[in-house]
Amino acid sequence: MSVSSPLPPWAAGVASLYQSHAASQFILHGNVQDALLLPGPDQPHLATLEDYLLAVLIPQFEVVLTYDLGGGLRIARGASRFAAWPSAPSSLPRAPREAIDLLTHYARYTANLRRAGGPNTGVAFLLRDAQLALPALPGGLNYDLNALALQVKAWASEPLLTAHPFATFLLSENLNDLHPLIARDPRSSKIRIPLPSPAELAQAFRHLAPKYPCALGPWENRFELPAAQLSGATLVSIEGLLKSKEYRREPLSPDDLSQLKKELVEKDCQDLIEFVETKRTLDDLHGQEPLKAWLRQDLALWHQNDTAALPMGYLFCGPVGTGKTFLVECLAGEAGVPVVKLKNFRDRWVGSTEGNLEKIFSLLQALGKCYVFIDEADQALGKRSSDGDSGVGGRVYSMMAKEMSHAPNRGRIIWILASSRPDLIEVDLKRPGRVDLKIPIFPTLTVEESCHLLSALCSRKNVPLPPEALESLRPLLPLWLTPGAAEALAVKIYRLVKTQALSPLEAALASLQDYQPPVAHDIMQSQIDLAVAEASDLAFVPPELRPHRPARQQPAP
Repeated sequence: MSVSSPLPPWAAGVASLYQSHAASQFILHGNVQDALLLPGPDQPHLATLEDYLLAVLIPQFEVVLTYDLGGGLRIARGASRFAAWPSAPSSLPRAPREAIDLLTHYARYTANLRRAGGPNTGVAFLLRDAQLALPALPGGLNYDLNALALQVKAWASEPLLTAHPFATFLLSENLNDLHPLIARDPRSSKIRIPLPSPAELAQAFRHLAPKYPCALGPWENRFELPAAQLSGATLVSIEGLLKSKEYRREPLSPDDLSQLKKELVEKDCQDLIEFVETKRTLDDLHGQEPLKAWLRQDLALWHQNDTAALPMGYLFCGPVGTGKTFLVECLAGEAGVPVVKLKNFRDRWVGSTEGNLEKIFSLLQALGKCYVFIDEADQALGKRSSDGDSGVGGRVYSMMAKEMSHAPNRGRIIWILASSRPDLIEVDLKRPGRVDLKIPIFPTLTVEESCHLLSALCSRKNVPLPPEALESLRPLLPLWLTPGAAEALAVKIYRLVKTQALSPLEAALASLQDYQPPVAHDIMQSQIDLAVAEASDLAFVPPELRPHRPARQQPAP
């Protein structure tokens, strides 16, 4: 591997490890399906990862073989040299076992020939979609697969092969999808290929501008702006967008960059995430003044890039219906940075859940500043115990714990967990350094609060209650009214006004007459107690809910 032009960090890592004889087998994972900017004598262009490896990292290897399940074993370079092998077959195999056996025999042949004073034939091998040929299946269930994995693993440790110019590349989008005998082998170097950075996108735009003059015309000499806006998307998806724009003779306008990024990233992530988009702000949050003040202080620090006092994560906890998701939407509207919601990343296939998390984490690193929202966190974050789920819950827990406490993420990625049962979230996931701020959210505690909440929601539906409503409704207004329950009441009031020609006050009296709380009293009490117990600062807890603290006793003399 002899390279002269500047390399991206991942490629420089591969070259350094090989040239120092520290590794000869490389598992390339992450953004392996994307295009890369391939340098050339005339004009750089986008190429596949395989083309990049052939042209940039392994141009001096005389024989290069590739394999995938669909096409079988193929010769990408050095067909005449390979044909000179006395055991060369008339047709190349398609099945994984035969292909791996053939490659192993050929690599040993060239190594032994070199030892005997023969020609020095460098051999490289690229295994595309390695997770399909060497999938992560429960250990011990498939002896032939395990034997195949052991043979591939031996390429990185067999002295005959490691002393010879022999490099192998296993391409897998997710490391966890690959057989554990290989994925966990310390002799195989794991290299993550990240999504393109804003600087790499800007460089790609500069080289693509002559090809897409209409689409990229408005951004000439300032490609850093669309690059920053589209960070998190793949080059493949971005070039697809440019092709569509150029075909329709439409310029890439500033107004559609945010929506295009949302569409491209969600498409690339295969529906594992979604962006929370809303026009609400914290002004739309009823009450909760101490909470709003705190969150606005954090946002001000974030916008000033003063990250030392920022939390790694928040936990919003409180009874069902108290508006935890609504709070996140209000924060998203005020923040001015992406708010990413994790959807159902769990999968029934072995290794797929962990692979989905890998893909999500790679995206988050590419987005730069963002919030990550996990609703129903008590169900999504996994458990230390792996009983009954083949260990998936434990592995999810481990991956989440590691990512949430990654120190360089402070000020870049802020986690937001929401749960009405915070006691079911593992204690280690809630500790400072992962979740620094635990914020309780409560239902109304007085009749006045219930009336103000209901009045605010009725006003939004254009059925405002009169100022004297409190006195008329006081005997019927419930305590512990949540925004969710109040919203249902406001809808019922609106319906009665429209269908029975009642005044808003008459409709409110009728709606409250037979009101039944949606959550049982004992469950509500339990969830309130849990939220109080979780609060990281009693300033967020109303005085009437704060636990009584006995006077601190002086130590005995």
